[in-house]
Parts: sequence; C-alpha cells; structure tokens
Amino acid sequence: MQNPRLASRYAKSLFDLATERNSLEDTLKDMQLLISICSHNSDFVNMLRSPVIKADKKIQIVEAILKGQIHTVTQAFVNLLVNKGREMNLPEIAHAFVAQYKEMKKIKTVKLTTASPVNESVKVSILAKIAANLQGSTVELATAVNPDLIGGFVLEMEDKLFDASVRRELSNIKAKLIDYSYVSQL
Repeated sequence: MQNPRLASRYAKSLFDLATERNSLEDTLKDMQLLISICSHNSDFVNMLRSPVIKADKKIQIVEAILKGQIHTVTQAFVNLLVNKGREMNLPEIAHAFVAQYKEMKKIKTVKLTTASPVNESVKVSILAKIAANLQGSTVELATAVNPDLIGGFVLEMEDKLFDASVRRELSNIKAKLIDYSYVSQL
C-alpha cells in the first residue's frame, strides 16, 4: 500500500530529528540498510505487513535483525512506527528519507543503462560530462546492464531520458518502414 504523503511526512520528521541530534549521516546509513534489507528479504517486508503478528513481537524481530547495526534514533523511530501501526510503510519512508537527504545535499542520481558492462574510464568520462552540465550539484552514477539495448546506452536523470541505444534506432527504422508513405510516390 503506497502512501507517498505519509512517507514524506514521517521521513521529514526523522530527518529533522536526526539533524537536531547531529546523527544525519548515521541515520542515512540506517535507512539505506533498511532499504537493502527490504529489497532483498521479502519475508521481512511480509512480517511488517502482517496484521497477525503483534506490535511487540514485530519490535522484537526488528531488534533481533538490526541489533547493533542501527543508530538509537533510527531504532526509536522504527519502534514508533510499529507502535503507531505504520510499520508497513517503512520501506517507503526509508526511500523518502534518502530522497530528502539527496535533495538537501543537492545530489543528483543518474542511471546509465548499457548493453554490456562498461569500464571505469567510461563511467568517469560520462560522470565528468554530466557534472559539467549540473554545476552546484553532486552527481551519483548508478549503472545497469540490459542486453536488450543491443548497443549504445540510455541515461536517466529525474524526469529526463536520453536514449542512444541501437534498440531505439532499430524501432525508429521499423516505424519508418511500416509507414507506407513512400509507396504513394511510386
């Protein structure tokens, strides 16, 4: 159940509390850890969403999993979520927290998708070109491999997409061939 407004409000509250307690960086690492756990462990997410498991049992399970790995501010926040019945929104809140952190620090995430893995020199070159166009911001590069692209690359940043893939070029050629406008000229 997605609720971006709720996630944003809880993330903002945690962000403000972490800033006040001078533990913003620690809390960011904790939220990234929670995102990682939630994305790799569906049983953990199902446990958070389960109406059958009581709140105190959920707190015990979360404490057992995260014992010694998260900051006290984050642990208290997770306990608050469980006590308020909002634990099912924890992954979404963690994502919202990271997004707010990146916005505050002016960090832009750029996703580079290629047909095959690229070497570090290409990544550095692309990062330098993007950073030159985004003065005042820090650029974070995320890479992915999609063999369906055949060749070339796709760059995504916020709501912008630059598709320089062979797959797109082939689909453009196909669309032109399907358009029979050249037949009427014969």
